[in-house]
Amino acid sequence: MIIFYTLNNSNRLKVVEIEESLDIITDEMKRNVIWIDMHSPTIKEKNFIEKNFDIVFPTKQESEEIEISSRYWEESNKIEINSYFLVSNELSPKNETVSFILHNNLLISIRYINLKTFDEMNKKFKASPKDYRDGFDIFCHILDIRIDADADIIEKLSRDITNLRKFVFTDYKNDDEEILEKISAFEDLNMKIRENLTDKQRILTAFLKSTKLCDKLKSDIQIMLKDIKSLIDYTEFNFERLDYLQNIFLGVLSIEQNKVIKMFTIVNVIFLPPTLIASIYGMNFDFMPELHWDYGYAVSVVLMVMSSALPLYIFKKKGWIQ
Repeated sequence: MIIFYTLNNSNRLKVVEIEESLDIITDEMKRNVIWIDMHSPTIKEKNFIEKNFDIVFPTKQESEEIEISSRYWEESNKIEINSYFLVSNELSPKNETVSFILHNNLLISIRYINLKTFDEMNKKFKASPKDYRDGFDIFCHILDIRIDADADIIEKLSRDITNLRKFVFTDYKNDDEEILEKISAFEDLNMKIRENLTDKQRILTAFLKSTKLCDKLKSDIQIMLKDIKSLIDYTEFNFERLDYLQNIFLGVLSIEQNKVIKMFTIVNVIFLPPTLIASIYGMNFDFMPELHWDYGYAVSVVLMVMSSALPLYIFKKKGWIQ
């Protein structure tokens, strides 16, 4: 699908969604278009845009390469940018690559997944089209929206880490695997956020050096870079909190295991004297006078009960058991 955003001299916005026929694109639309958003474009759609706007799209493999020359490339009349956009979910967060081409004053975006950032940008553009003069404005606003979304994800992650820490300390119920899985999932999400922000930091740093940018956009990009730096610092803090939480959990787990071992030790100590007495009177020697006592059985039972009660009394007095 292709979405054309055209803006005429009177700042009147026209949005045209094209899913099948490309014949509805007129010459006037081509002249006034400032943003072409391509969502999972077909080969036919790509060829049409390349032919009519004199550009060449990078392949999906080229857009996903990580070296800076593949993430940002500037020519005399064109800038190619490949940027990560975080797709966050509880099961498997991932960074999806979105390609941008700034050709003169036109922005072309290519993506293969539905992203809330573009939906929000679409609403803002329709609400106030006069705020966007060209593709450079739109690109900077898209990244600004994405950075705000990343900040919200980091904030939610921080709350989740705090709640998990409280759970470990207060409501721990031997959910060992579940807690370790959560810690691992939080670390994975935090790593993806860090990778996403670092990628944007590299791209915006290179973009800031472009001579095609106006002073206002340079100022906006400098603010975004400061925001990204503070968010990267916060991801570092989250890594430290997760390491600390994992150490705490392992400590709590060790304490719980020690309690179990302690209980088994106490049980062994309590039943050892009765076992010793029963073993002695279970021996088959001819000369054992107690075997012929009328009250020998009762005496042995009393001895076993007393030998069990005495350790219990001592442990209770010392506070080893409740």
